[in-house]
Amino acid sequence: MAKAAKTTFRCAECGWTTLKWVGRCGECQAWGTVEEAGAPAPSVVAAAPVTSRARPITEISVESAEAVPTGVDELDRVLGGGAVPGGVVLLAGEPGVGKSTLLLEVAAMRAAKANVLYVTGEESAGQVRLRAERLNALSEQLYLAAETSVATLASHVDAVAPQLLIVDSVQTMVSPETTGVPGGVTQIRQVTGALIQIAKERGIATVLVGHVTKDGSIAGPRLLEHLVDVVLHFEGERHSQLRLLRAVKNRYGPTDEIGVFELTEKGIFGLPDPSGLFLTERTDPVPGTCVTVTLEGRRPLITEVQALVAPTPLPAPRRATSGLDTSRVNMILAVLEKRTGMKLANMDVYASTVGGVKLGEPSVDLALAMAAASSNNDVPLPAGFIAIGEVGLAGDVRSVNGVRRRVAEAQRLGFTEAVVPKHFGDPVKGIRVHEVEELSEALTWVERRRPRRSRKNESAAAGE
Repeated sequence: MAKAAKTTFRCAECGWTTLKWVGRCGECQAWGTVEEAGAPAPSVVAAAPVTSRARPITEISVESAEAVPTGVDELDRVLGGGAVPGGVVLLAGEPGVGKSTLLLEVAAMRAAKANVLYVTGEESAGQVRLRAERLNALSEQLYLAAETSVATLASHVDAVAPQLLIVDSVQTMVSPETTGVPGGVTQIRQVTGALIQIAKERGIATVLVGHVTKDGSIAGPRLLEHLVDVVLHFEGERHSQLRLLRAVKNRYGPTDEIGVFELTEKGIFGLPDPSGLFLTERTDPVPGTCVTVTLEGRRPLITEVQALVAPTPLPAPRRATSGLDTSRVNMILAVLEKRTGMKLANMDVYASTVGGVKLGEPSVDLALAMAAASSNNDVPLPAGFIAIGEVGLAGDVRSVNGVRRRVAEAQRLGFTEAVVPKHFGDPVKGIRVHEVEELSEALTWVERRRPRRSRKNESAAAGE
């Protein structure tokens, strides 16, 4: 007797298969996503007619794969020159961050040269028209359709023949051939596959808007990010006007670039020179602040780190952060206490950045340590001062990439003094560079600026 076909189980997130049911996927480590998939399909694949013959790679034309500028310079910088015909871009971000506003600006810019189709599944056509009027993004070649069916969307594409297709959002689209609720794993997989097929067959640059979950990851199966060509994250604080655009995946360009935008009532505008936006506007130095230079891609950004160290009567002092990695901040505080003798066990420590920017680069370590020491000693760092370097667990200051580029950017903006790791190299004209090897050296440099108490104050303190 022939053996019965074995039942297989498949992960709904990544497609991993197994012969036995398990509670956790062995590929993506997701819980509760393994479902019964039935018997596996036969492994023998029948030959099919060839749609296009295979050619030597030297005969393949690259003109059809050249990027076309979108008209928004900051977006083109992140994409690597522009949108590629047939390329599919997934733009994800939190609600209200400005995804639809940015894409409406892009659609208006591109509609000046070619047809653009904007398909909205979340808003009515009238709502999008009102936003377009407010943004001055009206154009005769910008076509708008409020649809949720991917089959109807394909009919609109055939009628308009656009060079740019924007779908807002992919979680609201459904395929009539597939069962499931909109936004479900099955529907998202089917809809994304259909949209990619439309984009590739017709050579249409396509942008899909994606939702995010509570932890900031893209909603839906992980397969969604694998299918598209480019994955962009649009992020920013809700109470700040600054927005950052990062590339997580890019088949047509680098992933180390960042776009900076300003969201206003009149629209969203790119900021080609964002240095200095993440600094406070005060003129006099204040204890607990230190300026550093981070590299976002190949772009140096001047940012300010603030720390507040205050005594607490509580047995467990607080450690609160904003814009910084909490575990990294706790590590720097532990190094300060162990390697430099600073007493922080009975102190509350609050650390944050200015302007809502998020800093996760190790080069911020030295600035954070000096800001904490400045606040603990109640000594302001001098004006025009920056600190760059990674702090190790042994209290050593390690070098980071692009130190000279960072220092040159600080000098361009008027900074006159910098503390950097050893082996900096030739000096940069216009800025005085201090090389340190240990964290204690940098803190000793700060201690030299501690104001001495007068004898009158010392006598009063002794009398108390």
